[in-house]
Amino acid sequence: MQSPSPVRVVSRRAVKPPPRPRERIPLTTWDLSLLSADYIQKGLLFAPPPFSTAHLVDHLQAALADALAAYHPVAGRLATDQHRDGAGRVVSCSVSVDCAGQGVEILEAVAGGVSIADVLPPDADVPSLVRSFFPLNDAVNYDGHERPLLVVQVTELADSVFVGFVYNHALSDGTAFWDFISAWAEAARARLGAPRTLPPRAAPVFERWSPDGGAAAPVVLPYADLSALIARPTLPPPPPQRERMLHFSEESLAALKERARQELLAAGDAAGAAAVTRFQALSSLLWRCSVRARRAAPDQEVVFRASANNRARLRPPLPAEYFGNAIGAVSTEAVRASELLARGHGWAAAAVGRAVAAHGDAGIRARAAAWAAEPGLSAFRLFDPNGMFVSSSPRFDMYGCDFGWGKALAARSGKGNKYDGKVSLFPGREGGGGIDAEVVLAPEHMAALELDKEFWAAVSPDVRPARKD
Repeated sequence: MQSPSPVRVVSRRAVKPPPRPRERIPLTTWDLSLLSADYIQKGLLFAPPPFSTAHLVDHLQAALADALAAYHPVAGRLATDQHRDGAGRVVSCSVSVDCAGQGVEILEAVAGGVSIADVLPPDADVPSLVRSFFPLNDAVNYDGHERPLLVVQVTELADSVFVGFVYNHALSDGTAFWDFISAWAEAARARLGAPRTLPPRAAPVFERWSPDGGAAAPVVLPYADLSALIARPTLPPPPPQRERMLHFSEESLAALKERARQELLAAGDAAGAAAVTRFQALSSLLWRCSVRARRAAPDQEVVFRASANNRARLRPPLPAEYFGNAIGAVSTEAVRASELLARGHGWAAAAVGRAVAAHGDAGIRARAAAWAAEPGLSAFRLFDPNGMFVSSSPRFDMYGCDFGWGKALAARSGKGNKYDGKVSLFPGREGGGGIDAEVVLAPEHMAALELDKEFWAAVSPDVRPARKD
């Protein structure tokens, strides 16, 4: 039986942007495909600020209102328009963001007796209590019709504070999400009188991508009622999971890359050796070791998938400030488990590299067209029990989100969008190219991974951050 949460919500506040003309922003195929997915749940653990929690929430609320002035769609809601045929029957619909300043929420919470040591235990699973730092645990993105697109929970711990962000993934991807959080943090620092150290921020681009290059028109879905198509968690509860946050130092990643390079050179693949990256090398390690931990049958076909940013891959490219979803899933070719393990580290790294290289403008457009021809709203609830999926990115400037009293001690996530074989990548706190990998596996698979000597030889020891920089 699960023990009661130590977290108690003590206040709830609405935050709205300044009034502005109402507008609708149509959702694209990339946005719509995420309606059945969970909200993004990411958060930052900070040392306590030099003022009370009540003052902290006031400070964050005021700065959030400043950020919403520039990022007003975050304060909107999803809206569905129904379309009728000549006989008046509803035959289709389209979804957009209704930017009417409905507002976001900030919750103030207290976790009595919980300390940094409870949140960041060394060489151990991520504690389940971390999930209680995030609200809307039962929400999917479609619920943004009624629920806020952003809810923030500020939880006071005994010796720290955790700021949990819960954000509707149909509104935008992680690139735009972290851009917004960074803008909020910048506004918070400015309110405390911090001098500007970065160049002025470019304005977000809200106009959605259209395959023909013009202004995006609403995507008409051939369904009268979307609510019946939304995939939600069902009873019985999902199978148990274990979750670990594992650090790979810059030196460890460089060694993995060099090992892959040498194996490819020995195999006569000079082109693959020249192109190999740290991401490919880390992906190879995660993929092969997870297949081994799952004890996949020799003839079982396995694949590796990862989310990729489409912005720079399109022709013409989307601006970096594009505020929406612009991600696609890259996938290796299926390979038998025995073949993957026999071919080794270098071959798997090159297979990941080929999948990434193939994700270009033509492929992105073809997949968008295929989805539009046969829209599916539940794909992100499905996962391959023999595959691995990597999301998030170490390029996201999570630790640059300083709200005025110092760099975060750690980044963590909630329960959303997690299943056996899911990996999320975070930047290492120390900077310099290190990566933290949040690995989610079934308990028996995690236990087997913990005995994998190759895998743990690459994992760097835990380094507890200092309370103050």
